[in-house]
Amino acid sequence: MLERVKSRQEGYTNSGMISSSTIFSKGKLLYYRIFMYYYCQSLKEASFIMVNSSWTKAHVDAILKHTDSFLDYLHRLIPFKLPGSTGHKSSIETQIVYPPCETREMAQFPLENRERVILSVAQFRPEKNHQAQLFAQHSEYRSGSSAVKLVLVGGCRNAGDFARLKGLQACAKDLKIEENVEFVVNAPYHEVLAWLSRASIGLSTMVDEHFGVNIVEFMAAGVIPVTHASGGPLNDIVVPFEGHPTGYHATETLAFVEAMQTVLAMPKDDEIAMRSRARRWAVQRFSREKFEKGWEKSGWKTKLSR
Repeated sequence: MLERVKSRQEGYTNSGMISSSTIFSKGKLLYYRIFMYYYCQSLKEASFIMVNSSWTKAHVDAILKHTDSFLDYLHRLIPFKLPGSTGHKSSIETQIVYPPCETREMAQFPLENRERVILSVAQFRPEKNHQAQLFAQHSEYRSGSSAVKLVLVGGCRNAGDFARLKGLQACAKDLKIEENVEFVVNAPYHEVLAWLSRASIGLSTMVDEHFGVNIVEFMAAGVIPVTHASGGPLNDIVVPFEGHPTGYHATETLAFVEAMQTVLAMPKDDEIAMRSRARRWAVQRFSREKFEKGWEKSGWKTKLSR
């Protein structure tokens, strides 16, 4: 994030008003430097750090190594001790323990006869990048027996989310794909499960998703995932199993479209094999039992008792 602000890169956490202004960017960069400095100091106070993915581990490890000579100098001039600080500065090893994902019910869904539905399951928050999904659908089949439907299942927490949803609906209309897009808002769990049992493809376009429980749910439900090539989905979840792929990754709209076309055009035997392989991997690797074993094996009790 420091680099994004420093390079004045516009994004959902760095608005155009900030990125286009030298003064605002410098002010925000100073704020982020101070925040990062004390975030690093706070992490170093920990006796044990557990993280939920390889991406998060790399991120936290980088923060632990973060240095800022200017703030170090100021800190020496004006000593400040964090509340509750113990002065603990020894090296800390972060450990990955994947979160538990409830997959047992989803793993019972049939793998055959899936509908030509591309499913997205994510809150209508800016970082989920739903607009990219609409642009990908814009390039997909839209009529006849080959028509594909994009279903966006998500929650709206507040007025901002509802405004974002309205903007997405307007975007679908502008792209002339409103007949091929369905928005399912604040759906009860049984309705989410119903879509998971029907869909062919699970689409996720968020960049640097720390883990991605929704991706695990796609796979457990027999839905072939097409995710952004970053974060947990790239490094931990949609990875080869038994020597074969369990889904696809992409970064640009065209690559997402090509991946989805590949899934939709798969020979039936290959399609079922991938759905089955992805399910076995998800259920085996991210179960509650695996989480409990990882939690106990991490040795957190020993570290905290020192």
